[in-house]
Amino acid sequence: MRPERVVGRRVLGPMSHLDFRATLEHRIRAVNEAPLRREGRHVLYWMTAFRRVSWNHALDRAVAHARELQLPLVIFEGLRIGYRWASARHHRFAIDGMAEHAETLADTPVLYLPWVEPEEGAGRGLLQALARDAAVVVTDDAPFFFLPRMLSAAARTLDVRLEAVDSNGLYPIHHADRTFTTAASFRRHLQKCLPLFLDGAPHPDPDLRSLPAAPPASALLRDGWSAASGGLLDGDGNALARLAIDHSVPPVPYRGGSAPARLRLGRFLSSRLRRYHDGRNDPDDETGSRLSPYLHWGHLSSWEIFTEVASREGWSPARLAPAATGKREGWWGMSPGAEAFLDELVTWREIGFNFSSRVVDPYDFDSLPDWARASLAEHETDPRPHLYTLDEFETAETHDPLWNAAQRELRREGTIHNYLRMLWGKKILEWSATPRDALATMIHLNDRWAVDGRDPNSATGIMWTLGRYDRGWPERAVFGKVRSMSSDSTRRKVSVTRYLERFGREGFL
Repeated sequence: MRPERVVGRRVLGPMSHLDFRATLEHRIRAVNEAPLRREGRHVLYWMTAFRRVSWNHALDRAVAHARELQLPLVIFEGLRIGYRWASARHHRFAIDGMAEHAETLADTPVLYLPWVEPEEGAGRGLLQALARDAAVVVTDDAPFFFLPRMLSAAARTLDVRLEAVDSNGLYPIHHADRTFTTAASFRRHLQKCLPLFLDGAPHPDPDLRSLPAAPPASALLRDGWSAASGGLLDGDGNALARLAIDHSVPPVPYRGGSAPARLRLGRFLSSRLRRYHDGRNDPDDETGSRLSPYLHWGHLSSWEIFTEVASREGWSPARLAPAATGKREGWWGMSPGAEAFLDELVTWREIGFNFSSRVVDPYDFDSLPDWARASLAEHETDPRPHLYTLDEFETAETHDPLWNAAQRELRREGTIHNYLRMLWGKKILEWSATPRDALATMIHLNDRWAVDGRDPNSATGIMWTLGRYDRGWPERAVFGKVRSMSSDSTRRKVSVTRYLERFGREGFL
């Protein structure tokens, strides 16, 4: 296990007398020692992960600062060009959200600056320029991909207070004092501690119109820096094509943004939630929520999802079970479908944030449980039934039609059905020369093609295939004591006929 990441000091600062719930204290931390400048001319919200203008603790913090100091609010949402896996797929999905924000904020006093880096390095110094006259900078506390490194770099360069605010999930990521190794132990911890935070939802519709009017963009940006073009925000393919990103990974056939996310959420809650506990593992049943891309890009908050589920269930905290047993069913006091869905949304999603917030690299092979690494090492020289190159995996050219279909779904839709994603990872382990090779292949395929990749959930799913959060199973060739899966057993357990009709055709990429 690599050293744990240092968590910055938590603060409420001068805002503590405002209308903030006490639970917000666990979500705010100062990441530098610079002062809050009351003589500043605006409050800057640097939006990096929670790309939404509602249900956002970080935005709430910035709005509260602006009200306290009677200053305008500037929201800066940037998109780098030089991050690993940068592609037309990821850029288009993020830019869809930016276009929605530009429209939503156009009739408010807030200055919204959507900025898409035209070439690598063009944004150097931009944050510092926007923060030069700021009283305080508020940003997102997101423990994944390059965001922690970017936050640390900003903390070293800004001479004004920089606050990072956690709006990742229901449970504050810095509240737990340990890294959980099983879902049952984390679930038991949540059942003890989460009720303390269930009244800490972010504002569903923050009042932005009562803030002072922000200065024009020209007052903050120098020559050479300009907001993203209308053409790029409006979906102009030519504007996107001019960016030096991977255009061989095309946009997915659905839009990013909070509005499409809410439409998808509404359809799921209306027609599939009640069957979720029975059908979510069946690829032909289409019971899954398909919300993970919107959660990853911050277009949708798990607080909003939870609130909608609770509302439909007629739920109140009084229905929580009194004992923290760690069991999946019965604790929420909701219907079986809602209980199963919340276990995925809260337990399984947020255990990944627990891990990612406490280690340097959640993909580190050496962070696997000792028993899993030892068992995989013992079987590393076992003969493999098949060996495939990275290119063969990527182009879905294995002998297994079901695995190929899952890879084709990933390439076309940017996601894989949850149950088949487990099979997808297990077979990569079985068909790779070494477990470390398998890990590298999974990371490449997932983070390049998945709209919801580069995320703590990605690390949870990928590392689970290698033993994280699991226990030892009867020993098998190649897998050792790590749980194995086969396509034949999958076909016996779930229906895949229609799934193969959609994604199983040769050449369907």
